[in-house]
Amino acid sequence: MTRAGRKDPLYRKVNTRARGVHHRSGGDFRHQRNSKQEKLAIADGISRGSMHGREQRGLDYTPLFRFLLSKVGERWSTVYAEAVSRLDREDPIFWLVARHETERRSHVCIGGNAFYNGLYIDDDGRLAKVVAALRNEDLEPGCACCTHTFNGVPFVRSYKLPASD
Repeated sequence: MTRAGRKDPLYRKVNTRARGVHHRSGGDFRHQRNSKQEKLAIADGISRGSMHGREQRGLDYTPLFRFLLSKVGERWSTVYAEAVSRLDREDPIFWLVARHETERRSHVCIGGNAFYNGLYIDDDGRLAKVVAALRNEDLEPGCACCTHTFNGVPFVRSYKLPASD
């Protein structure tokens, strides 16, 4: 809990100045500036847009993912209302929670090597796991150089080289 009885946000800022931390910085606006479409928009009387990029860098939503996993089985409307009130934007909720049946995945990969259970809203309006029996032991890392995690716990299985023909 933070000051004034408000709950902590479900995201945290990552130290973007630390050595070795890369957030794909730069280049968002430079590809748009002085383009043919931008010049046509200005000619039509549309003012220039913001120089701020569309992508937010330096935010870690791990607390949100842990929150959602802890709320499996609870009413979606209350879980969603609390999550939205503690976030800067609602998009990251739907990285894990499938809105439609076609979006359901047994597990979701966030950031290349962090895996989480896929979630959905069941017919009773409750948050549920797509594959309830999915365990850490069922997943295998895709490379030997990275630490792969499932719901915040490092993979149990180790990387195996593909069999050569």
